[in-house]
Amino acid sequence: MGIFSRTRDIIAANVTDLLDKAEDPAKMIRMIILEMEETLVEVRASAARTIADQKEMRRHIAKLENLQASWTEKAELALSKNREDLAKAALVERQKAYDMCDQLSAEIAVLDDALRASEEDISKLQTKLRDARTRQNAIMTRLESANNRVRLREMTHGSKVNEAFSRFDLLERRVDFAEGRADALSLGAPKKTLEEEISELQSAEKVDAELAALKARLNKEG
Repeated sequence: MGIFSRTRDIIAANVTDLLDKAEDPAKMIRMIILEMEETLVEVRASAARTIADQKEMRRHIAKLENLQASWTEKAELALSKNREDLAKAALVERQKAYDMCDQLSAEIAVLDDALRASEEDISKLQTKLRDARTRQNAIMTRLESANNRVRLREMTHGSKVNEAFSRFDLLERRVDFAEGRADALSLGAPKKTLEEEISELQSAEKVDAELAALKARLNKEG
């Protein structure tokens, strides 16, 4: 009866109240579901033993019924031989077998009632277990979504992102400084003289003339 009592306690329990009182609701949900699963296994095992007991009792009842028939035949035989004493003794044995059948039938009826109650409890417990699992999945999905939103908001608005962008500003400042140093190196450099600039033009003109001559020769050979 301990198993069935615990089953009814679980069925009657208000899961919401348990979660409200829990320090860690997610852990409490897992414990509740585990308790339901273990209880369901135990109740089914108890029901299986009850069914096995009933089958054994019915086999014994069948043997007792055969025994009653046998004692009836023996009583009839004794009467046919004018042995009323033996017939009476046979009828007494038959009555014993009959009484045992009645007793076993009554026990089977009690077990039938227990099985019906067990079946009802199992059905209710399965329903509650499905509901608990569904709610667990929904809660865990919402929790995961909430955690993802928190991480995203921390990425977009948190101090880490601001710190990262401040480092970008520092890096850009360093690049500006390096470019400034490069530009500063060309400051104050002596300008080219007129002769240097004309010499560069002459060199470029000479290169152009040599390039034109080379093209003309290649075209002629072609």
